[in-house]
Amino acid sequence: MNKLALFAAVLVGATVPALAHHSVSAEFDASKPVKVSGKVTKVEWMNPHGWVYVDVKNEKGDLEHWQFEFGAPNELVRRGWKRTDLKEGEEITIQGLMAKKGNFTGNVRSITLPGGKQVFSGTAPGAGDGN
Repeated sequence: MNKLALFAAVLVGATVPALAHHSVSAEFDASKPVKVSGKVTKVEWMNPHGWVYVDVKNEKGDLEHWQFEFGAPNELVRRGWKRTDLKEGEEITIQGLMAKKGNFTGNVRSITLPGGKQVFSGTAPGAGDGN
């Protein structure tokens, strides 16, 4: 392999992780806050962002399947989270920002757990959580 090809391979490999990480404002609309309460159906605790899935009953009583992106595990731990804080079947309240595309997708600012404990995400800067 010549030096140019090796350089190109290294450059491409180095940019893939950077593309996976995005700014909150690229996908979510700071002018569209959202607050929903519902039952946790799934939690994905992973890098670069975790996801929590919640079934929410709307005003008409219809079930909506929401998904919310939140911070990376190391960010969440620094903010006081434990991996076991979100449990399937529990009722939680999420405050965050709507995705620009709508479609029951958002970015977590904070989650109120059963019992009233509030935990903050690390992905919605400037949304009142100290960033």
